[in-house]
Amino acid sequence: MVNKKETSKPIIQAIDVNFYYGTTQALFEISLDIAPQRVTALIGPSGCGKSTFLRCLNRMNDIIPKTRLTGKVLINDRDIYDENENIVELRKQVGMVFQKSNPFPKSIFDNVAYGPRIHKLNGKNQLIEIVEKSLQRAALWDEVKDRLNDNAMSLSGGQQQRLCIARALAVDPQILLMDEPASALDPKSTTRIEDLIGELRTDYTIVIVTHNMQQAARVSDETAFFYEGQLIEFSPTKKIFTKPKQKQTEDYITGRFG
Repeated sequence: MVNKKETSKPIIQAIDVNFYYGTTQALFEISLDIAPQRVTALIGPSGCGKSTFLRCLNRMNDIIPKTRLTGKVLINDRDIYDENENIVELRKQVGMVFQKSNPFPKSIFDNVAYGPRIHKLNGKNQLIEIVEKSLQRAALWDEVKDRLNDNAMSLSGGQQQRLCIARALAVDPQILLMDEPASALDPKSTTRIEDLIGELRTDYTIVIVTHNMQQAARVSDETAFFYEGQLIEFSPTKKIFTKPKQKQTEDYITGRFG
C-alpha cells in the first residue's frame, strides 16, 4: 500500500536560500522540501543556522534590522517573500512556539483568545469554543478548565509551554514551528511536549529545532542536519541516525563534535 504522506506534494519548499545578518552570511544555498503532516527535526551544533532557517519559514527574521534573504521560500506554492505577501496572514498560517515559554500577563482564557480576537473573531460563544478546543489539542484543558480566569503566569513551566502551543493553535494554522520547545523544561514536562507533538502530527505540519538528538529520534519523521550554515544531509530520521550518508553527520550524531 502506498503511503500518501510519502508521495504528497511538499507544503514547504526552500529553494537556494541564503540569509545574511548585515554582511555576515548565516545560511548558504539551503534547498529543502518538507512534506505535510510530518514532523521534521532540524539538528546541528549551536550557531549552525537551524533556528535562523526556522525563522525564515514565517519571516520572523524580518523584525531583525539589516537582515536579508535571497532565494525562495514557498508555502503551498506561494512565495512568502513576495512583496505583496500579507505577513499577518502568513503568521496565522505558520504558527511558532519559542524556546522559552512566553505567555502574556493575562488570564489563561485571554492568552488563547488573543489570536482569534486579532483576526476579528469576537463572538463570546465562538471564543469559548476555540479556547476549549485549543486547550484540549494542547493537552492542557483538564488541568486548567476550572481556572481559565487565573493569570497564565501562575502555571508551571511545562503548562505555560503547552499554553503557548494552544495559543498558536487557536488561529488554526497549517504549520507549527517549534524552536527548542522543551529545552527549558524538566524531564516530565519534556515528555508531555513530545507526546503532544506525536498527537498533533496528524493535523499539522511540524518543524522542530532541537539540540537533543534523542528527542529528534523520538518525535520526527525526517531530520535535517545543519553545519556552519549549510544543509549537510536530509533523510528519514531512522536512516540519518543509523546509516547517515555524510561523515560530518555521523561524527555529530556519535558525539565526536558539537
